Amino acid sequence: MLYSKIEGEGKPLLILHGFLGMSDNWKTLAGQMASEGFQLHILDLRNHGRSFHSDEFTYEVMVEDVLEYCQTNNLDKVSILGHSMGGKVAMFFATTYPEKVEKLIVADIGPKYYRPHHQDIMAGLNAVDLTQKPDRSQVEEILKGYVSDFGTRQFLMKSLYWIELGQLAFRFNLPVFNEQIDNIGKALPENAVFEKPTLFLRGGNSNYIKDEDFETIKHHFPNSEIKTIPNAGHWLHAENPKDFYSESIQYLLK
Repeated sequence: MLYSKIEGEGKPLLILHGFLGMSDNWKTLAGQMASEGFQLHILDLRNHGRSFHSDEFTYEVMVEDVLEYCQTNNLDKVSILGHSMGGKVAMFFATTYPEKVEKLIVADIGPKYYRPHHQDIMAGLNAVDLTQKPDRSQVEEILKGYVSDFGTRQFLMKSLYWIELGQLAFRFNLPVFNEQIDNIGKALPENAVFEKPTLFLRGGNSNYIKDEDFETIKHHFPNSEIKTIPNAGHWLHAENPKDFYSESIQYLLK
C-alpha cells in the first residue's frame, strides 16, 4: 500500500505530490492545514518517495492505489489537493469515483494532454552514475550541467538518500520513468466529468494552465473556479506558500 504521513484530526484531506516529488515536499503546508480541523493524509504515489516501485505506471493504476488507501484507512469521503501529476491523479480519481470525493483542489495542471517536457531533468538524472558512489555534492554538480534552476535541483536532491554507507540512491523509480514518461501527459477522457466543487490554482508565471484551457476545464469540471497565484511558477505552493495556503484553506472551509 502507499506510504503516507498522517497529521491532525477532522475531515480527511489527501495531498498528492507531483512528478519526481514526495510527501516531504508538503510538510509545512500540511501542518498548517491540520490546525484548521483537517486530518491530513500526505501520500507518496507509487514509484515515488517511500512507496513501492512497480513496472506499471499509469493514471489508472494510481487511481486504484488511492482507492485502496482510502478503503484501508476507512476514509469514506475525502477532499483531495493534487499538484501537477498529483493533480491529474486527483482528476482521474474524482471523475472515476465521484462518490468518494467532497472537494477537489488542482494545482497548476489541466485536464488536457501535455507533451513530454522534462527532457533536461531526465537527462540530468540519467547522467548521474550512482554505481561510481558519488557524494551529494558530486551529484548536484552533475545535475547543474542539465538543470540550471537552483530550486529545481534542490527539489530533485530531496529524493537522494543513503542506502548504506557510501552508496546513494534516488527514492523514485528512474528506470520506469524513462520507459513510461509519456503516460504523465495523458489527457482526461472526453466523457470524464466531476460535478462537485473544484478549485484550479495556477501560477501567475506558469504556462501549464492558459486562458484558452478554461473551456476544457469547465467541460470536465462544471462546478469549478480558476484562480491565479501571483509571483509563482509551476511550484506555486513553494514559491508563494502564503497565497497558495490562503486560497486553498478558504475554499476547503467554505
